[in-house]
Amino acid sequence: MGKHKKGLAVCIIAVLLLLAASLLTGFHGRAESVQEAMRDAVLHNVNQITFIGGKLINPGLVSAFLVTAILLIAAACIRVFAIPRFRLIPGKFQMVLEEAVGLFDNMAKTNSPHRNGFLGAYIFGAGAYIFVGTLFELLGFEAITAHGEPVTLPAPLSDVNAAIALGVLSYLVILSGGIAGNGVGGIGKTLKEFSLPISMSFRLFGALLSGLLVTELVYYFVTLSFLLPVVVGVLFTLLHAIIQTYVLTMLTALYYGEVSEPSHKEKKGKQKAKASA
Repeated sequence: MGKHKKGLAVCIIAVLLLLAASLLTGFHGRAESVQEAMRDAVLHNVNQITFIGGKLINPGLVSAFLVTAILLIAAACIRVFAIPRFRLIPGKFQMVLEEAVGLFDNMAKTNSPHRNGFLGAYIFGAGAYIFVGTLFELLGFEAITAHGEPVTLPAPLSDVNAAIALGVLSYLVILSGGIAGNGVGGIGKTLKEFSLPISMSFRLFGALLSGLLVTELVYYFVTLSFLLPVVVGVLFTLLHAIIQTYVLTMLTALYYGEVSEPSHKEKKGKQKAKASA
């Protein structure tokens, strides 16, 4: 109990010191207005980075390249070094990996019992990209803008272009399931949900951007920038990583299973064929 009391006392003293420091600093903000900071978080028209050939790009694109490289390198290392050493009695890493794969595989089988092989692989890849890409901003990697100022690389999907690309890709995967399950008729079943890629894209973009804007707003005021941004940033990032990974993969699996389900005519034809046999 003595150690716990000492630890609690140290935490209280640290919080009081941070609070006193924040009060002494006053309410001075950054050079740019909060409106400009939040507008650039959405449009990325100020803090752009010079890419190959001198072309200006959004910081989110650099984040997307880095997250993709991280995932590809991790996948290659797991395939080469970890999977050959898997045993019948799994270790900790093998158990975590099998649980992750089994989670998305079961999601695919539950929501799309007719066709789920490719679906399981896709939602696993999309879920890994959303989760790792959202947590990427916690690493705090910085890049130098075209104006010579440092900028922290954001989550890739906080850029509306990346969110739209992932939403459209998921919609195309759903469309492929409709064609594979029902041929040309599957196209009509999928096109009925014409608003699906828009809702997927902007749900993902809005959720991730809201966390970014709240953290940016907290950081803007020096009086709030000692302890609160750490708590807010970590909580928002972790919650969005888990929630958005689940939401997009579940929606993709649900709609894929719906459009790939054989029509009633095909079901009746198969039943008659079995009965005659």
